[in-house]
Amino acid sequence: MNEGSHLNTKYDWGIDTLVAQLRDLREQSLEIRSRRDKPPKLPSRKELQLILDGLGAVLFPNRLGLPDLNDEGIDYFVGHTLETLLRKLYKQISRELHFNNGHQGLDQETHDQAINLARQFASELPTVRRLLDTDIQAAFEGDPAARSPDEVLVCYPGITAIIHHRLAHILYQLGAPLVARVIAEIAHSATGIDIHPGAQIGESFFIDHGTGVVIGETAVIGRHVRVYQAVTLGAKRFLKDDNGLLVKGNARHPIVEDDVVIYAGATILGRITIGHGSTIGGNVWLTHSVAPGSNITQAHVRGELFHGGAGI
Repeated sequence: MNEGSHLNTKYDWGIDTLVAQLRDLREQSLEIRSRRDKPPKLPSRKELQLILDGLGAVLFPNRLGLPDLNDEGIDYFVGHTLETLLRKLYKQISRELHFNNGHQGLDQETHDQAINLARQFASELPTVRRLLDTDIQAAFEGDPAARSPDEVLVCYPGITAIIHHRLAHILYQLGAPLVARVIAEIAHSATGIDIHPGAQIGESFFIDHGTGVVIGETAVIGRHVRVYQAVTLGAKRFLKDDNGLLVKGNARHPIVEDDVVIYAGATILGRITIGHGSTIGGNVWLTHSVAPGSNITQAHVRGELFHGGAGI
């Protein structure tokens, strides 16, 4: 049989059967979620990526904006870009609101709510820029390999992640948690840094290297905090209600006070407090609060766990 003889072979993939089976499964899924009609569209990850890129250019037009912008053109570029982006953001917020209420059409109340939310988001951008300046400076001062703040802005994954987070956190607080979560996951995919948009993070925050960092929804981080790669600020346990379902929204992640350093691989779990000025060593597993000024290492933790034979 020569090679060309395969061209006339009829392949039976069973497409009609597969299509019918997949349709049945979709309909069953919609029934379970009480969405018998066509479900509303979700916010678009692709569109939000474009919005994020544009917001970065608005916040830092000389470094993340168009090349060769002159002083006269910067304000026009920022204003024109922001007008376009806010219209796009409004549409994505509208999608979330429609998804939440199960409606397809654009009613006036949802329109007004989405416009107002986008307007409030825009009003927070100067605050975001001021916070990001402190984050960039903290990274520059905290890393001897950094040659300039500009290098930090364009090269460091920790800065990319915190830019996304500070924008997502505003949307989360304003009432668009799904849009915020998509933004957080865009940053997660790009940097390996997973920060839930609900986490509260103070100024001058520096994530060095960054890959594998996880910061949970109810974590609270103070000012001038530095963390290294593979640090986890997570939950120790997940509470369930009387029906066996997970309790949502309870405070379950650590509080990290000002001027704390957490080295690579440390895992800090539960609603505990890391006192200000403390240092948490690499690969430490910590589930209890520590006093201000503490210096916690693996040997220190093991000494507590196995003191007098306990835990053996």
